[in-house]
Amino acid sequence: MSRTSALLEWYGHNRRDLPWRHTTDPWRILVSEVMLQQTQASRVVDPYRRFLDRFPTPASMAESSTADVLSLWMGLGYNSRVLRLRDAATLIVRDGWPRSVEGLRALPGVGPYTAAAVACFSFGKQVPAIDTNLRRVLSRWVGRPLDGPDLATTATELLPDGDAVDWNQAMMDLGASICRRVPECGRCPVAKWCADPSIYVAPRPQGRYEGSVRQTRAAILRTLLDGDADVEDLRSRHGHADAALGALETEGLIAVEAGRVSLA
Repeated sequence: MSRTSALLEWYGHNRRDLPWRHTTDPWRILVSEVMLQQTQASRVVDPYRRFLDRFPTPASMAESSTADVLSLWMGLGYNSRVLRLRDAATLIVRDGWPRSVEGLRALPGVGPYTAAAVACFSFGKQVPAIDTNLRRVLSRWVGRPLDGPDLATTATELLPDGDAVDWNQAMMDLGASICRRVPECGRCPVAKWCADPSIYVAPRPQGRYEGSVRQTRAAILRTLLDGDADVEDLRSRHGHADAALGALETEGLIAVEAGRVSLA
């Protein structure tokens, strides 16, 4: 049995039952991938369902208000993502869906991984969707830390013809459940093909949330969902208020005028 066959057989019995895996609708795939950016899958399932109940199509989101989209996004973090998703929805309504990886990358907020995932899972393109899990697994398979062109070339070479959807999802599941930071090699279906399980390609570290500017940003946005606020009042209530307000204004989430703050 080959490594690919062993991996796909394992995946057939152990695949995670996630709602976005039951559709090829590009909008639903795009929403899931944007939500999953730097957020665990378990935290995304319920917000994903609520979001699509409210915005089942790009057209339903394109004309929505900032308050509407933020109210459904709160708790997922990195709130500028949802405004970029709305911008993407607007372009999709106007121009239709791009079907190539390159075309999808031109959409606001869509990076290389998200473009590849939508192209593969929605449009059947035979491309690797390179996320943190896939990078770590492939690095251990070949016995060296992979990045950049080396990672892309290796992933493309190992991608089995005609099985991109299952292979990409199997690699994600393997990395999320077995081939983690500390691998469980005794449970791994492809351990005998692994060159060096000690290799760990660490994701970019994220700072502590408690007491951070990110926490203040979220608190300010929750306040603004109920209406405008006074800048001085926000400063008195929140640490890092000026840094948070500056970042939120730069990202287009808020407007500041004459000492008052509102959602953009």
